[in-house]
Amino acid sequence: MTASEIRALFSVASRPEVVSLAGGMPNLAALPLDALSVEVADLVAREGQVALQYGSAQGVPALREQICEVMRLEGINADPNDVVVTVGSQMALDLVTRIFCDPGDVVLAEGPSYVGALGSFAAYQARVVHVAMDEHGLDPDALRDALRTLAAKGITPKFLYTIPNFHNPAGVTLAVERRTEVLEICARYGVGVVEDNPYGLLGFSGRTYPALRSMDPGVIYLGSFSKTFASGLRVGWALVPPAVRDRLVLAAESATLCPPSFNQMLVSRYLDGHDWRSQIKTFTEAYRDRRDAMLAALETYLPDGCSWTTPDGGFYVWLTVPEGVDTKAMLPRAVTARVAYASGTGFYADGLGSRQLRLSYCYPTPERITEGVRRLAGVLEAELDVMRTFGSPARLTPTPPAVSRGPQSPSPDTA
Repeated sequence: MTASEIRALFSVASRPEVVSLAGGMPNLAALPLDALSVEVADLVAREGQVALQYGSAQGVPALREQICEVMRLEGINADPNDVVVTVGSQMALDLVTRIFCDPGDVVLAEGPSYVGALGSFAAYQARVVHVAMDEHGLDPDALRDALRTLAAKGITPKFLYTIPNFHNPAGVTLAVERRTEVLEICARYGVGVVEDNPYGLLGFSGRTYPALRSMDPGVIYLGSFSKTFASGLRVGWALVPPAVRDRLVLAAESATLCPPSFNQMLVSRYLDGHDWRSQIKTFTEAYRDRRDAMLAALETYLPDGCSWTTPDGGFYVWLTVPEGVDTKAMLPRAVTARVAYASGTGFYADGLGSRQLRLSYCYPTPERITEGVRRLAGVLEAELDVMRTFGSPARLTPTPPAVSRGPQSPSPDTA
């Protein structure tokens, strides 16, 4: 495990004068806080002796039933007994990796991929092989090529880790016609699938995509209330096949003994007594306005040679800058100019991503987003001016070391 090399910069980026387009923090301004405060008080008064006590490592039964109702929106028919509630989906991902991976095992992941997943894989000494994406998500041909190459070496990956909807960090969505094909390819090579789907209900078009789990009951599905309710409650879950469930519960007991019952019971009350579907719609409309502000600002201010994805949901835009610009090296100068982003190298396990960066539009207001992109454009122009004057620096193709230090550990700034 390695600490983030840019964490010190983000302590500066958190200052109010800096526009942070880095962290994926949900915007909670639209939550009904008055109503929730009443629920908290009533929960303590009526059920405090249960809510504040140790609970089951698998999670509160009522919440597990409600989680099945939430997943039904994406076509998943699940048994509550196969749901394990965790302290955020990050914990679920860590436990799944612990269960399946020994040192030296191979895991497939999209390139780029979620920094928290890469950190977990590195912590358990699994090797990551990235699979290319395009504007329609994971490329099935690239997946075949990767599996064929590994099979020729006698290697069977433990699983494919994928974020099919509104990808973090790439912002793209796996095309529906590709989903069955991806599952068929993995089945042909005997590779499991771990589907991480925290953003699936946050589509801007109103469309909900079918989960991979809805097409194959063998898929391990990870979900979270962090993006659709409140991230600070840290309530996520894993839907797993029965053969995996008992091992996952044992792993959860060794990690936390039990997830906090109070948080789970509060989420359960929220789902039972509030119009959470309308609340998700309110969140989504706000994020769509912010997405539109970011895309408009990128089109207005960024210099020639830049390109970016156009997400139809979620939190992120993935930006590619002109050849010769190193986004990791540029970050301190961006923070000095009072704007922050997440550099692309943190989203790869193999040292790639120096021309990319992730921009998050979920938290700042549209006006702040516009100003942040304007500042970023100024930093990019300054980098290009230096390159035009002194020439582009030599860029070597990164070669992973024999013993990798691993990707940066996740933090709220880069989640």
